[in-house]
Amino acid sequence: MAASSPRPRPGRNRFSVSVDPSDRLVASGEGAPPPPPPPPKKEKPAPRRKKSGGGGGHGKWPKRLLVWGATLAIWVGIALAAVVAYFAVDLPDIDKVTATPRRPSVVFQSVDGEVFAAFGDLYGEPLDLSEISPFIAQAVLATEDRRFYSHWGFDPIGLGRAVFTNLRAGHMVQGGSTITQQLAKNLFLTPERNLKRKVQELLMALWLEKRFSKEQILTIYLNRVYLGSGTFGVDAAAKRYFDISARKVDLYQAAVIAGLLKAPSRYSPLNDPEASRKRTADVLANMVKAGYIDQRTADTVQVTGSSQLIRRPPPSGRYFADWVMSHLDQFGEVAGKDIVVKTTLDVGLQRKVESSLAAMMSGPAAKANASQGAVVVMSPDGAVRAMAGGKDYDESQFNRATQGLRQPGSSFKPFVYLTAMERGFSPDDTVNDAPIKLGNWSPGNYTGKYLGEITLRKALAESVNTVAVRLVEEVSPGRVIATARRLGITSDLRNDATLALGTSEVSLVEMTTAYASFANGGQGVTSYGVSQITDPNGHVLYQRSGGGFGQVISPQALARMDDMMTAVIQEGSGKAAKLDRPAAGKTGTTQDYRDAWFMGFTADYVTGVWMGNDDYRIEMKKVTGGGLPAQLWKQVMVAAHRGLPAHALSVPVEESSGSSVIEDVVSGAAQAGADAVKGIGGAIDDLLKGIFGR
Repeated sequence: MAASSPRPRPGRNRFSVSVDPSDRLVASGEGAPPPPPPPPKKEKPAPRRKKSGGGGGHGKWPKRLLVWGATLAIWVGIALAAVVAYFAVDLPDIDKVTATPRRPSVVFQSVDGEVFAAFGDLYGEPLDLSEISPFIAQAVLATEDRRFYSHWGFDPIGLGRAVFTNLRAGHMVQGGSTITQQLAKNLFLTPERNLKRKVQELLMALWLEKRFSKEQILTIYLNRVYLGSGTFGVDAAAKRYFDISARKVDLYQAAVIAGLLKAPSRYSPLNDPEASRKRTADVLANMVKAGYIDQRTADTVQVTGSSQLIRRPPPSGRYFADWVMSHLDQFGEVAGKDIVVKTTLDVGLQRKVESSLAAMMSGPAAKANASQGAVVVMSPDGAVRAMAGGKDYDESQFNRATQGLRQPGSSFKPFVYLTAMERGFSPDDTVNDAPIKLGNWSPGNYTGKYLGEITLRKALAESVNTVAVRLVEEVSPGRVIATARRLGITSDLRNDATLALGTSEVSLVEMTTAYASFANGGQGVTSYGVSQITDPNGHVLYQRSGGGFGQVISPQALARMDDMMTAVIQEGSGKAAKLDRPAAGKTGTTQDYRDAWFMGFTADYVTGVWMGNDDYRIEMKKVTGGGLPAQLWKQVMVAAHRGLPAHALSVPVEESSGSSVIEDVVSGAAQAGADAVKGIGGAIDDLLKGIFGR
């Protein structure tokens, strides 16, 4: 019987494992078995390479783009804030937007009340938008900013349209700035074009839009914008161009004013009526496109509207206005105020002077290589009635009548002869016209001939140089200088014999002033151009009264000078200046024909003419004072005397042997007295002049 398998003991594993005793590990010093080893670590699977074009990253890219976008936006915001802060740090005080900083206005009126020049800023009456003619706002909006009521100070659509239009035209024909931006630029910024100015313009435009309503912005703009001819605001422009208030401006007039915004000087109806007409047509076309008017209305007003323009004569008297303006600081009571200056200018005569000078310089003078000229006309009391400081003010603003210093040549000789008359000489005295030598200087006559014994009358009439030099040597250069000073010559004069030939430089206005004493009975005068100054309301701030220095030429010496200077025109070198009435004068020509003068007077007017070139090195072609200058002098004097009766130059002094001797003694004593006190001062000199009637 086979043996049966042993039955397992209760509670024990029915499976058993036999272990070789040699495989057992025994801990050092212990007989207990060691703990089982830890389970092996699972290796991480190698990352699988993404296949090209696979879709495994589609869920992560949008998140990354969002993060990058947000980061970029933050940095752009920071950069934009930095830019704004940089350009805003020196922004002007924009809280003063309603202030009206401006230069005081100075308006010049002629003797008959005509305004011929204005300086400073001319503002009209400040008007509310509701008071301004609606045509003005419509014309401005149609032309400058059609989307004004819909944008927020900056118009991207309008800017894009302007860029497209300019690119298509190939040049700048349309701007992209809004009215708000233009207002910001006009009120606060300079006209320069750079990034900083544009950024600041935009910042202030945004501020204006936030601070003011659209109506307020448009109102400020229309009251402050520059519209040419010194006018600021539509009311000033309406008065300047149409002599009406902005309240009464009609459609065509509004289109003219709106057209000025693009280029005030170029499109001014006063400067260029044809350019203004074309620009006005463009504005009317814009109003049609904007829906303010229809085409039929635009066509009608273009035909009828041009007749409404004020036909003002071209600007005149600008040299004179500059001269007067340069002396206004002498009237301290008018500083910083709006003023109206009533001047001595005769505008009608001024226009004749300007046209005659321009015609002469563009015709005969140009052929004779003379490029410039100047004219001064004054009354015998020193009041300047006309002044031309050059042939064209637009071409050159340098005033050759007041700023230019040139040698007067022989036109200075009357001061030499007057000194001789006061020392006892008479027109009938004879002097030898013969060669003369003073050191290394040997002055000759213009003709190259010598006449021998001739009277002083003939010597002055024929402008004989040798006789003038002999006279100045006889009476002394110092006495001649004193005579010239008495009559109004203020420039430096050479104290030598060359003085007789006019080698010292003087201005035309001071020579004309000095000659006035010959015309007014021997009274010393100063040239002046202002008779009264008022404020715009007519309150008198200055009134001229008196003036002059009293008697500076004795009656007998004056009569003798009138006699000799009359001979210059009647029979001498100035015959080309002969008038239909008593007149006297003197020619002047400098070495190498660099300067040519004619100075002369009647009982009513004193006129001086100069011709030459600004470049002193350029010679004229044998132009003498008795030629072109005398001809121009005659043209001017004929115009000045039109309608005036003829008057004698002066009342001659009755001569007898006794009176002649007394007069000579008084004259000689006066001159000797003046010489004796020359270094003491003007006060004693004036006293002696008063004592001796000079």
